Amino acid sequence: MTRINNFFEAFGAGVIMTWRAFAMLPAAPRILKRIAEQGFLIGYTSMPIIAILCFFIGSVLAIQAGISLREFGAKEFIGALVGASMARELGPVMVAIILAGRVGSAVTAELASMRVNSEIDALTTMNIPPERLLVLPRLLAVILVMPVLTMMANLVGWFGGAIVCEYVDFIGLSANEFFRNLQAYMKFSDVTDGLIKAEIFGIVVMIISCNTGLRTRGGPREIGLAVTKAVVLSLIAILTLDYFITKLLA
Repeated sequence: MTRINNFFEAFGAGVIMTWRAFAMLPAAPRILKRIAEQGFLIGYTSMPIIAILCFFIGSVLAIQAGISLREFGAKEFIGALVGASMARELGPVMVAIILAGRVGSAVTAELASMRVNSEIDALTTMNIPPERLLVLPRLLAVILVMPVLTMMANLVGWFGGAIVCEYVDFIGLSANEFFRNLQAYMKFSDVTDGLIKAEIFGIVVMIISCNTGLRTRGGPREIGLAVTKAVVLSLIAILTLDYFITKLLA
């Protein structure tokens, strides 16, 4: 019963924090520097790991599709399969998981450390809302950056699939054929659905990370626990939302 109460308390605190942050949108022009800084930390520094991960996801997906489709003489459809899978599902989900593990954990640790060291209380005393200075820049940055990261993940994954098709002997499908098939069978909605997912995942991960960090109480041990809690909750939220969003967009 205590855990249920804690969950609803945390959920309510997250909703209030988000409401207060977006209520301060008129102040956004005054914090452009912080938004740009957070965009750099969230987006640019995450690009290498996203590129490596999605390249090999696209490559493995192409190999698995090639193994299955060659038995039916339909290996020319590998492009469509890899393209749609990356755009609709794997691209946005993997970017969100990396965001939770790499960025969300860092955000939680930073805000939890500020809370434990009474820096958040100092901001409140100086009449500086933490939601404006700490939460809003991160939310706006993640909204701006997630579509870019997702499109990059899609392109790198497609490129990885094309290379595998070109150079793996038992597939023997040229890169031109791969992309021609991808273009022929993919719809624009496949890409936009993935971008919608990515935006929602990014916002939810950032809300969970900020809320968990700001609600941390205690000492250094609690900071580690808060980071673990934020990452676990983010992963659960990503996979749960993925099911419902996919159902709604179907």
